[in-house]
Amino acid sequence: MKVLFIGDIYSRPGREILAKTLPDLKQTYKPNLIIVNAENSANNGRGITEDYYNELMSMGVATITMGNHVWGQKQLLDFIDDAHICRPANFYEAPGKQYDLINYNGKSFLVMNLLGRTFMDANLENPFLVAQRILDEVKPDYSLIDFHAEATSEKIALGHFLDGKLTALVGTHTHIPTADERRLPKGTLYITDVGMTGPLDGIIGVDKDIVIKRFLNGYTRPNKVALTKNQLNAVIMDFEAMTIQRIHLEEK
Repeated sequence: MKVLFIGDIYSRPGREILAKTLPDLKQTYKPNLIIVNAENSANNGRGITEDYYNELMSMGVATITMGNHVWGQKQLLDFIDDAHICRPANFYEAPGKQYDLINYNGKSFLVMNLLGRTFMDANLENPFLVAQRILDEVKPDYSLIDFHAEATSEKIALGHFLDGKLTALVGTHTHIPTADERRLPKGTLYITDVGMTGPLDGIIGVDKDIVIKRFLNGYTRPNKVALTKNQLNAVIMDFEAMTIQRIHLEEK
């Protein structure tokens, strides 16, 4: 089984480069399943709308993971229960489901989304214990966790904690791709952060001048999506050969 995971789709630029490049990615890598993180896919970079959910599904996406901006678009509450959307599983109580269980050629494939707690929101269940509990209960043939977290140490720690119990752990949230894709000692495929899909020359998707001035003088202006050439960051994973490979594309 080959799985293509595409990192944080940021606003309209992210959706546009995905639509532009996905046909070639399918032809080149021939994934059996496509998963995307779309917690930034709305035009303001916060959450997902039903229209954009349907747009991603029409491209052949199997399921969508989210993150700390999962509730950025309140209309999600109207359709999340019936959607192939994994909201963070370590909310104490929330609409939607803790994981998506996909049947592929008679094999069960569990996809889960978790939020880190370091430097983020401590009012969450422990992601380590939530992941362990769900994996023990479901016992899927294959499993992937999108760990949406700020601290690299927390991501690596969860990878080692679940090593051998999980098929793959991919990190999202920082929007910066890391170069540490590998197979952990007990066999789990791992990367600390896949990176984002959207503006290349902004600052994690935002107009760079707004963020630079924020660092210079502390004055905060509303975020504005950067208008630059775009990038796509992803990984292709082979669950039979147990390999993981980074993909980075840029517009000319």
